[in-house]
Amino acid sequence: MEKELFDYVSERVDILAVADTSTQITKDAATAWKDAVSADSSDAAVDEATTKLLDVLEGRPTTIDGVIAFLQGPAIELFGEDAAAQGLAEQEKRKAEGAKWCNCEACAAASEILAKFGRVEL
Repeated sequence: MEKELFDYVSERVDILAVADTSTQITKDAATAWKDAVSADSSDAAVDEATTKLLDVLEGRPTTIDGVIAFLQGPAIELFGEDAAAQGLAEQEKRKAEGAKWCNCEACAAASEILAKFGRVEL
C-alpha cells in the first residue's frame, strides 16, 4: 500500500478506535488493524489487515435515511424534541445536497475508508 493511502487509512482507523459513536465491533476491528500493521508492516500483512478491516466496515456506516429515521423516532425520546428536530433539519438538508451517509465521527471515517477502496460512494 502506498504511504499516502496507508496514512489516510491509519488516520481514520485512529478515529474509529476511540470514537464514542463507534460500535465495539468497529473499535475492535480498528484496533486489530493497528496491531496487525504495527506487528508486520510488509505489504502482504498490511493488505490482509486492510481487507479484514474493510469486510468489517462494510455495512457499518449509517445511511442518511437511517439517520433521518432515527431522528424522527428514538432520538426524540433520547435527546428531546428540540434537539431531534434540529438534527433532523440538518440531516434533511444534507440529504437534499446529496449526502448518502451519516456524518458522525465514526460513520464519516468508515465511509471515507470504504470509499477509498471503491466499496461505497460518498
